[in-house]
Amino acid sequence: MIEVKPPPPAGVLVIDKPLGLTSFDVVARVRRICGLKTVGHAGTLDPLATGVLPVCLGPATRLIEYLADASKAYRAVVRLGATSATYDGEGPITPTVADPAALPDAATVAAAPAAFRGPQTQLPPMHSAVQQGGKRLYELARAGITVERTPRPVTIYTLDLLDYTPPDLTLHVECSKGTYIRSLAHDLGAALGCGAYLAGLIRTRHGPFALSDAISLADLEAAQAAGQLAAVLRPPDLLVQSWPRVDLDAAAALRLAQGQPLAHPAPTAGEDAVRLRAYGPDGRFLAVVYWDAARAIWHPAKVFL
Repeated sequence: MIEVKPPPPAGVLVIDKPLGLTSFDVVARVRRICGLKTVGHAGTLDPLATGVLPVCLGPATRLIEYLADASKAYRAVVRLGATSATYDGEGPITPTVADPAALPDAATVAAAPAAFRGPQTQLPPMHSAVQQGGKRLYELARAGITVERTPRPVTIYTLDLLDYTPPDLTLHVECSKGTYIRSLAHDLGAALGCGAYLAGLIRTRHGPFALSDAISLADLEAAQAAGQLAAVLRPPDLLVQSWPRVDLDAAAALRLAQGQPLAHPAPTAGEDAVRLRAYGPDGRFLAVVYWDAARAIWHPAKVFL
């Protein structure tokens, strides 16, 4: 008798990344706990940061690229009166203000975030994974090499001061992809004239996933041991939930599964809806579909069966 094995799990684990682990460390732990090879994370968090790290399992890893453009939210602690070579607590740290009384007053600090809201360009820190000349910037930095970096466009949607207890100020940040909160802390310190570095960071949201959705690695291990992995696994189509949805009958779903174009009205001029998420008659997520303007067809880009 031939044993029919169940399909491997597919979906998203929203992990509350612990302090001290890299994002790759978390992926390795999830692989071990779940007994899976196909695991990937969306959106790197530094070892000194904690909070929301979406980790995709199985076929859901094919959707990671769509979460890359999602906005993120953070709670950041910025320490004034010193600078850091890494722009965060990994240092080395250089004091810039000898007398705590010389730090900016509350009114000055409260006014500073306004200049950083909205679209802008930001210089990536030398200790970052940005590639330049075939090398990661952090590789060059560790070799004692500093190079000119190209500012990158980012958007700070929200930047609110939550607390100022000198020398630390706490910020709520909502930002676009590619934003370095470490760079924001450094630039804020420069604007205040006292220097600053990022002393603590919690990612509170990544796209549709909030910190309240997240589980610890210990919780994941307990769920797996109890055979309850499905209970903590989020549906993969949450990664594209902002796209328009199309529901197909059985015949249309079969054609799509065979790689044939989707019969669906073309987008109107100026319409943003050039990507669709398609579902079968049973409500199961089937595919992501793109409008191919050159061929004037809806093309199934990724099909999940």
